Amino acid sequence: MKINGQPFHTIWVKKEDPSVVQVIDQRVLPFDFQIFDVRTREDAFFAIRSMVVRGAPLIGVTAAYGMYLSLLQYKGHKQLLYAKETAEYLKTSRPTAVNLAFAVDGFVKAIEGKNQKEALAAGLEFADKLKRTEIDFSSRIGDFGFPLIRDIYAHKKSTVHILTHCNAGWLACVDWGTATAPIYKAHRTGIPVHVWVDETRPRNQGARLTAFELGEEGIPHTVITDNTGGHLMQHGRVDLVLVGSDRTTVTGDVANKTGTYLKALAAHDNHIPFYAALPSSSIDWHMEDGVKEIPVEERDPREVSHIEGWDQSRIVEIRLIPAKSKAANYAFDVTPARFVTGLITERGLCKANKNSILTLFPENK
Repeated sequence: MKINGQPFHTIWVKKEDPSVVQVIDQRVLPFDFQIFDVRTREDAFFAIRSMVVRGAPLIGVTAAYGMYLSLLQYKGHKQLLYAKETAEYLKTSRPTAVNLAFAVDGFVKAIEGKNQKEALAAGLEFADKLKRTEIDFSSRIGDFGFPLIRDIYAHKKSTVHILTHCNAGWLACVDWGTATAPIYKAHRTGIPVHVWVDETRPRNQGARLTAFELGEEGIPHTVITDNTGGHLMQHGRVDLVLVGSDRTTVTGDVANKTGTYLKALAAHDNHIPFYAALPSSSIDWHMEDGVKEIPVEERDPREVSHIEGWDQSRIVEIRLIPAKSKAANYAFDVTPARFVTGLITERGLCKANKNSILTLFPENK
């Protein structure tokens, strides 16, 4: 996808120095464009934890490169043990996104039984391949989700209005995105679309990131407060809800940015299709009860008590609530499968239930 007309991925190995992995610093978008250098496993942890990078697919790829960088700097003789320790360390940076564990555990498996030189080569190839895979998965999700938008347009013969929550765009992945990929594909075929963009408090990933992405692609959109979606659905102004997922159980429960569950309830009440778009790397094949089992990250309450904004030439932070008031910051919620119309994956659409999911992915039975 593009920024100022120039194509970008969200993460890449620096051409001049392969010991540095570079990412777009999403903390300063849309007000400024900066590149953040990841050189160590501590840098990778910081980038994930502080949301320099965010979004389940990108978190996984960043963690894989973080594993490679840690191995590159390691001078001892117990590299597998060190890699396993690094994997456990990185897993604690953002516990909800299952892609993170998938990536670091896969990296460890890829270097088992190899000497240092072989392990470095295998580790870098694993990270590079994971990046390419996530790009491919996002593009396929766009291909499989596109007919949903096309069919709505064919029926109504006017602009298709899509509501999304948080940022499940290319910034959350490497390219294309998950929930946004069908939108981008529809827009490029000439189907008129308009996106209702939830601001997504407390970090405003919708207002800052999704709106930025859509604007760069020339897609009409309107930023709304998080609680406006129900009103729009009641008045027939939403045709489709598309969201991403940080972890989806094998039974179809969807963990996504907090507030997603309420959108699903409103969509269910107003008979509006609600789809979650996700790669299979975001499916937890061992969990069956998302509400009880998915770990929900609790972040710094300051993200709720304060807000960031652009003041002429810099980002400033201001307090929103009384100084003596407490704040709670639950970063995710879980939408039970019964409220999910379907899942859009790199292998196609399926119902949000175990049988349908495993029919698409029989190797996980």
